[in-house]
This record gives sequence, structure tokens and C-alpha cells, in this order.
Amino acid sequence: MAVSSEKDIRKQFGERLRYLRGIRKLSQEDLAHLCNLDRSYIGGVERGQRNVSLLNIKKIADALCVSPREFFDE
Repeated sequence: MAVSSEKDIRKQFGERLRYLRGIRKLSQEDLAHLCNLDRSYIGGVERGQRNVSLLNIKKIADALCVSPREFFDE
């Protein structure tokens, strides 16, 4: 997989996270607290700067009351 492709996937994931968080009217700080993660980590994921782990995808999905699959569906 090419590096630009990896960046695209991270960016798409982050955009979807921001969208789902916005629907629930949660700030990055609120979501971070629910996930027991740092706010700056959530911000980095949303900007596509972080390669989020499967464990953290599950934590974030649980906090947003969605399936992890929601981050990958269009």
C-alpha cells in the first residue's frame, strides 16, 4: 500500500469520526473523556495524523454508540 493511500484512509476515518461526533453534539474533550483518551489524540485522529489502533477504534465506537463498521461505511 502506498503512503499517500494510507494517509487517505486515515483522513477518511478522521472525517467520519468528526461527523459522527458532531451528530452527537460532543466536543473532542467530551469524546476523549468518554473513551479515556487524550483530547489531543482525538484531534490527531480527526485530522488524519494518527494511525488509530483497533482497540481505540472500539473505545471510540462504544463511546459514540455505533459499530466500528460505521467508520468505514460511506
